[in-house]
Amino acid sequence: MRKNLTLLVLFIGMAVSYGQNPKTYEFTLEEAISFALDSNYTAINSRRDIAKAIKQKWETTATGLPQLRANLNYQNNLKQPVNLIPAEFVGGEPGTFTPVVFGTQQIASATATLEQLIFDGSYLVGLQAAKTFLDYTENADEKVQLEIRKGVINSYGSVLLAEELVSIFQKNKENLEKNLFETRKIFENGLAEEEDVEQLEITLLDVQTQLNNAVRTEDIARQMFKVALGIELAETVSLSESLDDLTSRNVNLTFMDSDLNVENNIDYKIAFNLTEQRNLELKLEKSRALPTLNAFVNYATQANSDEFTFLDGDQRWFQSSILGVSMNIPIFSSGMRGARTQQAKIAVKQAETQLQETVQNIRLQFDSAKSNYQFTVENYQNSKKNLSLAERIENKNQVKFTEGIATSFELRQAQTQLYTAQQQYFQSMLDVINAKTELETVLNTPQLKNP
Repeated sequence: MRKNLTLLVLFIGMAVSYGQNPKTYEFTLEEAISFALDSNYTAINSRRDIAKAIKQKWETTATGLPQLRANLNYQNNLKQPVNLIPAEFVGGEPGTFTPVVFGTQQIASATATLEQLIFDGSYLVGLQAAKTFLDYTENADEKVQLEIRKGVINSYGSVLLAEELVSIFQKNKENLEKNLFETRKIFENGLAEEEDVEQLEITLLDVQTQLNNAVRTEDIARQMFKVALGIELAETVSLSESLDDLTSRNVNLTFMDSDLNVENNIDYKIAFNLTEQRNLELKLEKSRALPTLNAFVNYATQANSDEFTFLDGDQRWFQSSILGVSMNIPIFSSGMRGARTQQAKIAVKQAETQLQETVQNIRLQFDSAKSNYQFTVENYQNSKKNLSLAERIENKNQVKFTEGIATSFELRQAQTQLYTAQQQYFQSMLDVINAKTELETVLNTPQLKNP
């Protein structure tokens, strides 16, 4: 029995430990984007905004549908009101009054009322406004998805860049340590200057500092990537694509021949939604001058008693019912409705002007994104050539230094130039990816839609 209990405790402990282990993920870039569009914190709340807008649309619709309400009332006149009547009504002396109490001490009633809106101009406008607001919310969700996509691409590339830098700094460090070891041995044998050793030590310290910083940067970049995806920081994430693969796919200058369709841009859609809302607000103010028509029917029952006998089977209840129609006609508001209508007209003009400004800004963003993308592609190609040249220069100086032709200072200059070219090359790759993504966002090429 004790053995079985021990095994059970161990099994439970292993199950709990297994359940607490962090998950491990591996993503291509497209897989990461799809995951983030579903799990990113902002994306989740954006979908909730759409759900709220749908409920709000139904709330507006329901105000024009039949409304049924019930009212239950119980009243106990602890001290009943006294009325005075001429005494001669009950055989008293003329000119005097007799106090009397009318009704029973306790009253119970129940009423059910059914109301129906027949005509209200503001209700019709409200239906249109609810639909426009839902369109706006869906467009806002599309903008959120575009921003999430852009953020995931940037963070994915940043992790790859940090990994490349850590790898290249580690390789440079190993080469420098080897050079330093060999140069120190040559110096100990009296065949090299002490400055040669010191120059290499300085370079090694610089590379070590850059390596340490790159390791920290990689950790931060990976955490930012996790946040962009909407997963816990304690979980493990690995990337299955390389920076070179992503860059090769994004170096495509023919993409710059794409035409700009302003109406596809998400900022235009949102600005257009604003003009629709302002026009509906104008229609709403105008509709306030129209009459409203409502109909209702109710059914009521009431019982009276001096004691609480309303639950007894022999209690008498008296029924009543009313059918009615009411019309409210606005006639004069001292200019208030006119002032509100004029304000709404001004708001429409402002929205139209803002839409025109948005169109111009989109065109400017498109031209700027195209120019920046072309620059990053050209810069990437130049950085690739510069890296190749810097590697050859460093190799030549390495050979010259070994043969005693070049000084340690010249070697350090060549090495520093190489390290700078390496960093510029990898950074130019990320710049190409981000610039292409920015251009795609302006064009709304992904055409992301909420499922």
